[in-house]
Amino acid sequence: MFRSWVSPGVAYLARGLLAVVVPVASSVIIVARLASLKGVRVSSWLISAVVLGAAPLGFAAYVLADGRLQQRKANRLGARLVPRVQGKWPGNMDKVVNMVMRSENEYLGRPIEDEIKVLGPTINFRFFWEDLILTTEPQHIKTILATDFDNYVKGAKFREAADSVLGTGVFNSDGEIWKLHRTMTRPFFTHDRIGHFEIFDRHADHAIALAKERFRAGLAIDFQDLISRFTLDSASEFLFGHCIDSLSTGLPYPYNATESTNAIQGDNAAAAFAYAFSQAQQGINRRISIGQTWPLHEILADSTAQHMKVVNAFLEPILKDALEKHSTAAEFDKNEFKDDQTLVDHLVNLTSDFTIIKDEMLNILLAGRDTTASTLTSVIYLLAMHPEFLTRLREEIILKVGPTRRPTYDDIKEMKYLRAVLNETLRLFPAVPFDARENINDTTWISPEHGKKPLFIPKGTMLTYSVFLMHRRTDLWGPDALEFDPDRWLDERVKKYLIPNPFIFLPFNAGPRICLGQQFAYNEMSFMVIRLLQNFSTITLSPEPAMCPPAWWAEKDGRQAIEQFRPRNHLTLYAMGGMWVKMEAVDDVEVIN
Repeated sequence: MFRSWVSPGVAYLARGLLAVVVPVASSVIIVARLASLKGVRVSSWLISAVVLGAAPLGFAAYVLADGRLQQRKANRLGARLVPRVQGKWPGNMDKVVNMVMRSENEYLGRPIEDEIKVLGPTINFRFFWEDLILTTEPQHIKTILATDFDNYVKGAKFREAADSVLGTGVFNSDGEIWKLHRTMTRPFFTHDRIGHFEIFDRHADHAIALAKERFRAGLAIDFQDLISRFTLDSASEFLFGHCIDSLSTGLPYPYNATESTNAIQGDNAAAAFAYAFSQAQQGINRRISIGQTWPLHEILADSTAQHMKVVNAFLEPILKDALEKHSTAAEFDKNEFKDDQTLVDHLVNLTSDFTIIKDEMLNILLAGRDTTASTLTSVIYLLAMHPEFLTRLREEIILKVGPTRRPTYDDIKEMKYLRAVLNETLRLFPAVPFDARENINDTTWISPEHGKKPLFIPKGTMLTYSVFLMHRRTDLWGPDALEFDPDRWLDERVKKYLIPNPFIFLPFNAGPRICLGQQFAYNEMSFMVIRLLQNFSTITLSPEPAMCPPAWWAEKDGRQAIEQFRPRNHLTLYAMGGMWVKMEAVDDVEVIN
């Protein structure tokens, strides 16, 4: 209740006030006691020094004691501390400032990669004297996600940062609450309806028609915007039985389009929802990046509050309607699952708790919309950059499905090259580039360097793992790891790299928290790629100014030197400034030999 009307910053300061008051008050009491003794004279400057210095000295003593305690614990376990980033300013403040400033124009993950090159694949940023460990080591990620799963939770730190957006949903919960959400949603995604494509087809036709209309006018489209609308409409209808209908809102125009074409079209409620949802996620990511002190950046107000008002205003009527229908429905068997049942219907059958259902709706919508849209945007980008792979993929599509027929689930299962293209895209541009956990108990991780002591991980540490950076490691994937090459999923490289070490590829997580909608995502992505390449024979980039990377990127190494867009992330990866493309429509008489 306290935080419902107080900003996160004020709440944080109120909690922290005790840490300041106690040492100051204790020091003043001691000084006052001394002053009361006969023959002891206490000067005013001493009292002032005690009052002003007690809190910082107390904090310094805490930091020193914590460091020594960690070292002793590590020694007892025969381990060593995780290599720490070494800044020049107290609390690594110079490193914090550098990362914040570079994040605006730098390539995604590059500041982190620079530190990893010096310290190794597992590092401790130690921002503001708080342990912030990041790893790209597959054995460590395997420990977090699978082999020692019970010791790693989303944790209070992540939960506090994400609570205003994700609530108690499956992505922001642990223990029994997480098990409840997982149990409730699993039957919906294991049911064979994941192979039904009627919804996909209807919204794909709408999206493709909008694209063709623009291309006929000689204009580019922001494919990221278009495909986000497609996945939002498909996911909302598939999951909730209520299409948000964002495709009916006018698409954005290129910056140089005439003023008349930039007139706002349609109902913007869906666009407002999509924008608010994205901005709320950005708020979560910003909080996690800052660390435990993030509330200090939100002194005046919760940065997600206004955005979530828009999101909730959109979702709550859908849920209320489902609850009303359920209250008047006939008796039912909770274990019975009908073909026309939506996720909301399924959840309402299991519980009448409005908050639990709403939080789960939002969490699953995030997974069903943003992750799929992110990957499809990356697919189109990479095919535009590599027309030879696009041609080969179209050949498989025409051979297996034909130029116009709607694909079936069996068609998709047989399309090996399509799956290779999707996997290679997910390798280079995973939809969730960074994720986080918190460990419950002190533990150790195997050393990434052969022959060295294991790494000590203090309990309660925020642990970030990056599959984005891990997927690009040349020591794990070979010297061509930074290249887009779908054939690596079809040739001897699978046996050489992936089969011996399957945890080097984790686009959908692993272990008990592995993505329930993995097959749904593969089906939807496959379906849309097939439909697009049945309708279009070529794809070319048409970069807008906001999409283009800075010119100095070309002077760097790796993918940064060749990238033609600016990858960024909130909870999911996206293209800053959009993904502007043009496509050439297929003639009705075209035949592929």
